[in-house]
Amino acid sequence: MPKQYIIAGIGTEIGKTVCSAIVTKALQADYWKPVQAGNLTDGDAYWVQQWVPGTHVFDSTYMLTNPLSPHTAAEMDGIRIVLDAFHLPDTQQNLIVELAGGIMVPLNEHQTNLDLIQHLGLPVILVSKNYLGSINHTLMTFEILKSRNISMAGIIFNGPTNSSGEAFILKHTELPVLLRVNEEKEINPSIIAHYAESFQR
Repeated sequence: MPKQYIIAGIGTEIGKTVCSAIVTKALQADYWKPVQAGNLTDGDAYWVQQWVPGTHVFDSTYMLTNPLSPHTAAEMDGIRIVLDAFHLPDTQQNLIVELAGGIMVPLNEHQTNLDLIQHLGLPVILVSKNYLGSINHTLMTFEILKSRNISMAGIIFNGPTNSSGEAFILKHTELPVLLRVNEEKEINPSIIAHYAESFQR
């Protein structure tokens, strides 16, 4: 069976796209972002293709014009996001699915990314970034996923290291650390490949 995962972050600007590229490279996986809001020509899928040349990228189900919360961006485009419109791409390859924003970001007036995760039925790789408040955000995200009985494959820590914070998170969640990604001056294919090798180990 192919390995297929959802990359979910504890909020926005956490580094989900960089981590998605790393795991995509490590697993030689296809990539799919179900919702892209704004940056339609040079959004997350564009960067994954730049960083992992040759990756097969599936089209987003919803391509929204404005870089806003999906439900707001969809409303401005005169459409409504419908959960039943999302279908996992037809592939026999490994697959990485990157969410738009955090797990409680609304897709429409009733449903959120959390509902999309359950709808797709894939295990989650959780991306956390160390900043003031990130322990709280990480544990809340973990507890919400746990409350829905969503499988979590592990956690990636991105950015500056906070040993005591990470230790508390790991003790509470009992999740394995899949990777630690440092703050890099530049992200390029060689940096992605370096971390992909670490992920494989």
